[in-house]
Amino acid sequence: MRNTIAILFFFFGIMYLQSQEVKSISKSEVLIRVSEKNMTIKISEEEFNAAKGDYKQTNAIFLPNITASHTGISTTNPLMAFGSKLNQGILTQADFNPALLNNPAQTQNFATKIEIQQPLINLDGFYQRKAAKSKMNVMSLQTERIQDYLTFEAEKSFMQLQLAYKGVAVLEKVLATANENKKMADNSFKQGLLQRADVLNVEVRVTEVKNQLQTAKSNVQNASNYLSFLMNDKSYVIYKPTDSLSVIPMNIDDKTISENRADIKAMQLATNAYEAINKADKMAFLPTLNAFGSYEMYDNKVFQGNANGYLIGAQLSWDIFKGSKRFGKSQKSKAELEKSKLEYNQYVSKSNLELNKVKRQLVDAKNRLELTTLALEQSEESLRIIKNRFKEGLEKTSDLLLAETKYAQKQLEYYQTIFEYNYTQKYLEFLTKK
Repeated sequence: MRNTIAILFFFFGIMYLQSQEVKSISKSEVLIRVSEKNMTIKISEEEFNAAKGDYKQTNAIFLPNITASHTGISTTNPLMAFGSKLNQGILTQADFNPALLNNPAQTQNFATKIEIQQPLINLDGFYQRKAAKSKMNVMSLQTERIQDYLTFEAEKSFMQLQLAYKGVAVLEKVLATANENKKMADNSFKQGLLQRADVLNVEVRVTEVKNQLQTAKSNVQNASNYLSFLMNDKSYVIYKPTDSLSVIPMNIDDKTISENRADIKAMQLATNAYEAINKADKMAFLPTLNAFGSYEMYDNKVFQGNANGYLIGAQLSWDIFKGSKRFGKSQKSKAELEKSKLEYNQYVSKSNLELNKVKRQLVDAKNRLELTTLALEQSEESLRIIKNRFKEGLEKTSDLLLAETKYAQKQLEYYQTIFEYNYTQKYLEFLTKK
């Protein structure tokens, strides 16, 4: 019963995979599509645009603030009525009558006003602008590093797809061999050379390989779907790499962590931003100088301006004491600056630690590759000998099955080791990218 269910699942899985489109794809095509369409990159680009918007807002320390307004009032307030007529330029001798001054008639006034405020000296604003620019550059570098990471992630995923196809290829060969062994076992059983238990062992082996093959094909689908996700491809087809998994040679002797690596440089710029913020907080203790001016038009009719006048001036202002708020703010920005310096040094140190670890992992992976290559050759030769002896009736069925299982395991281990070796190299490149 269990064998029947397993076979049904196997065939249903094959039919499902065959119903999906299979599309060949190269690694270069994957990398291009990831760089152009990946959503994480697009999100990072929008975060940069937001930081760029913050930086543009600091143009206010150089550019004027201009406003225009048109106001209409109707009043019997003595002061407002007299002032309105004065602004309109329509005062007469009769308007100075105390009775009219104290109890004026209803007066209408419409004023059109254009105001300009021009910053002249705002030292804290200069450093705030510098901090905003550093933040914008930090976001640019972070976007660059995200692109580097997704390139690495795409290469890893492509290699996983290659590995998955290698697993399918190995298990398809193992399944073909297992079916041949089953035929031989059936013939030997009919001839009375094998017992029924030996035949059942062979059948169990065939079922096991079919299950493993189905899992391997599911791995192909999983790897393809992840590539689709990275490329923002909603079709989710089954991808097939145009090139096979193979060893990538590499020299690791000159690989070092560069301070020009995007994320490390971003942390340095973040420290610069904190330094500028701290200086801005200190400059807030100094006075600011701003110029201002206005042009005004008055009339007792809407959107008219028979009378006009202007006002220009400059203001030097100095917030001498604000309840120790600025002292606390300066202390906080100083602490954040020192924290940023410590985080930078810690990050560089941790990156070097990771680099040394990966270099050792690469050496270990290279040694494992050499050992698995040798073990694969030995296992293949051992299987060939046992298979020939089995045909002559000199080996047990269990010995043949064990040799086949071991050979299949060594093949899968070999390709897994190639993947680990290549992956470690790509990770090393990611860590040492300038």
